[in-house]
Amino acid sequence: MTRQSIMPRLLTAGAFSLAFSIASSAGLPAFAAGDGGDSSSDTVQCREGMIYNKETKVCEWPSLLDDEALTEQGRDLALAGYYENALDALMAVRNKQDSTVLTYIGYANRKMGNLDEGIDWYHQALAIDPNNLHTREYLGEGYVAAGRMDLAKVELATIEALCGKDCKQYDALAAAIAGEPEHWGS
Repeated sequence: MTRQSIMPRLLTAGAFSLAFSIASSAGLPAFAAGDGGDSSSDTVQCREGMIYNKETKVCEWPSLLDDEALTEQGRDLALAGYYENALDALMAVRNKQDSTVLTYIGYANRKMGNLDEGIDWYHQALAIDPNNLHTREYLGEGYVAAGRMDLAKVELATIEALCGKDCKQYDALAAAIAGEPEHWGS
């Protein structure tokens, strides 16, 4: 083995050890439970600015991951409640002309209390894909949070036209409009 082939392994092992020790010393869980399903859905808490690479199973700087991996990580982190980490991953995506990326940037911002900014990101996502059900649901939930029930009901009607009353996005937004507690993952 050459020195060049050993260095990436040492750096990878070091990055994992560093992320684990930082998380532990900060009182953060090294692993935060995902959706309770298989272990591939678990979200690893990495050092600030780093993202967990599911393929290599280590924390890496976002620039080392491709857009698909960054988007998946950002989505998973946002849904797990790690909004700032989600934004680290999503803002590192090179192609920002993706409605899923823009939706989860909006979601993380909305959940962090940046309601107007979140709504703006949702509008950008809908300009790319007006039929994105997640974006419509989250935009409607943002309108509920802003007290704009009229606009939330417009989003609910749009979701109904796209998928009927039997889809989870319709159920989640209808529950939000009815004042029911927010469902996990919404």
